[in-house]
Amino acid sequence: MAAEEEPDGPPCPACGTPNLPGRRFCRRCASPLHAREQPKPLPWWRTVWPFRRRVRTGSGRALRRILLALAVVGLLFAVFLLLPAGRYVFEDVRDKLGGTAEISPAQATASSRVPGHPATAAVDGLTNTYWGAPTLGSSLTCVFDKPFRLVGVVVHTGVSKEPGEFRQGARPTRADLIVTTSDGEVHEKAVTFADKPGPQTVRTGISDVVSVRLVLRAAAGQGEGRPIAIGEVEFFRRI
Repeated sequence: MAAEEEPDGPPCPACGTPNLPGRRFCRRCASPLHAREQPKPLPWWRTVWPFRRRVRTGSGRALRRILLALAVVGLLFAVFLLLPAGRYVFEDVRDKLGGTAEISPAQATASSRVPGHPATAAVDGLTNTYWGAPTLGSSLTCVFDKPFRLVGVVVHTGVSKEPGEFRQGARPTRADLIVTTSDGEVHEKAVTFADKPGPQTVRTGISDVVSVRLVLRAAAGQGEGRPIAIGEVEFFRRI
């Protein structure tokens, strides 16, 4: 049958044998008569994730899907930040990654005190002076000029940071930390202090703080003529 074919078609690209029009393979060597068109190389940006694909088929559709997915992720992130829990997590991460600086109150007052140990002694930067509270339930209130992000509070309990002198006075072991923000919202936190000298840190993470009140609830070493001593209270804001 091959000998009866009229070789008036295109020659085979492999062996040069003429073939009838319409044939797909050479009648002599069976090589393809029509070479498959090679796809054009992808542009460089299509070789980078997430645009990298093994084939070009449907590449435009894939790009649209990727952009749509990114838009959905961005929308979910925005909604996450609008929720209270989302905002709390976001601000907490910023507190941990950012820097802090000490901030001094504009005013410090106490609900009660013993003579010679005013409220201002708790915010004077010294630990050998102290605010002396006569009874449990007494409170120290610190007011600030401008709202700020309160990251933490450091409290030095007792009459001194020296261990021997520390045991000679009464010192709080439990208190309530009451924080008020510029919109009038009040945050309360129960705090337990270790009965030892030195700084004790209370993490807060509250924005727009305008005042902080410390209410004494329990104490150790109380006796006749022994006031409950707070050596120093330090406040730290986020930079």
